[in-house]
Amino acid sequence: MFLSDRVQQQLLIEQRIANESKSQIVAYLLAILLWGFGVHRMYLGRWMSGLLMLAMWGMGWLTAPILIGWVPIAAVCLWAFVDLFLIPGMIRNDQAVIRQRLMAGRL
Repeated sequence: MFLSDRVQQQLLIEQRIANESKSQIVAYLLAILLWGFGVHRMYLGRWMSGLLMLAMWGMGWLTAPILIGWVPIAAVCLWAFVDLFLIPGMIRNDQAVIRQRLMAGRL
């Protein structure tokens, strides 16, 4: 029994999406192990917010001795905690973008 061309093409697209999309496990490991540095956001392609997170984290620790730095540190900690819930959605969005690109180009 042969699959139709359309079904074969869809299977090929889904396989390419699985190969090209970011790993949820890697994103969570980066978020948990290097959470204040924003590396997980950079890995997921959100460079600007990742760099902003890194800058806030660095400035927070540089200014922590004069007590003002604890505000950005707390903000980054809260942001990193919320990101733990947002990672699956970020990966789904990236997969949708890859799927649209592949469907438009028909591979």
